[in-house]
Amino acid sequence: MSKFTFIASAEDAGRPIKDILRKEFVFSRRLRTKLKQQPELIRLNDALAEGWFPVHAGDKITIHFPSEQSQFEPENIPLDILFEDEDFLLLNKQPGIVCHPTKGHPSHTLSNGIQFYMEQTGQTFKIRFISRLDMDTSGILAVAKNSHGQDNLIRQMAEKKVVKKYLAVVQGTMSQSKGTIQLPIGQPDPEKVQRGVVEEGADSITHYEVLECYSRGYSLLELILGTGRTHQIRVHLSHIGHPIVGDHLYGTESPLLIPRQALHAASLSFTHPMKGTWMEVTAPLPRDMEELLQKLK
Repeated sequence: MSKFTFIASAEDAGRPIKDILRKEFVFSRRLRTKLKQQPELIRLNDALAEGWFPVHAGDKITIHFPSEQSQFEPENIPLDILFEDEDFLLLNKQPGIVCHPTKGHPSHTLSNGIQFYMEQTGQTFKIRFISRLDMDTSGILAVAKNSHGQDNLIRQMAEKKVVKKYLAVVQGTMSQSKGTIQLPIGQPDPEKVQRGVVEEGADSITHYEVLECYSRGYSLLELILGTGRTHQIRVHLSHIGHPIVGDHLYGTESPLLIPRQALHAASLSFTHPMKGTWMEVTAPLPRDMEELLQKLK
């Protein structure tokens, strides 16, 4: 079970636990409600404690997060785990698989694979994807094992404190070696999955830098998201005339080069909510994109 620990200082002496919980623990309202409903999750020096108990300097307040469980059908799907602790599971997603069951993909999803992994490792947690990747996009996916980790990381993303870098191979040569695409993105037809640049769309920002150009008329880009709209990178690059290679939705299929869009979530950086340390996790380029670059060279 994940937990959060706070050591009381001399200034905290005499304060009741509930006061410290409210002011020092940055928890969501939903989690606070659960803690009120399950007071046994709050410990003072590893013993059960009521919220009105006063603390002394050096006392340890420990919050055990509520136990939760997802109920997906377990499937033995290999997982490429980049990092794992009590709070997070960071995966290198292979292309061709969706995150969770949908009407079109009721099984053989990452959620099914994670459920199997939990059973094999004796873990119990609710699968909480911080963000998702399109089925044919590869790279880093962050899964929170508790609601505090999820809420905190989503807050960091809203405050622009999370750095997500992508690699993409696009058609053509960019006119500038680096730049920013700031164009509003919306859904022109609510009956279709495609997004597009529309005047009434949500503000969307994508930063890019050209890493390499190829004589055959293609470029390798590094991209950093300033916002996180659905299909943002794919829409922005297609709109400025440089669609991602193999993107059938916003460009053209390129089966002789790569059977899917050449887009990879290469790195994720954030502050660990429990440890307070800066995390930088990278996912190596998948084989199909490595082979694509070799073909272009």
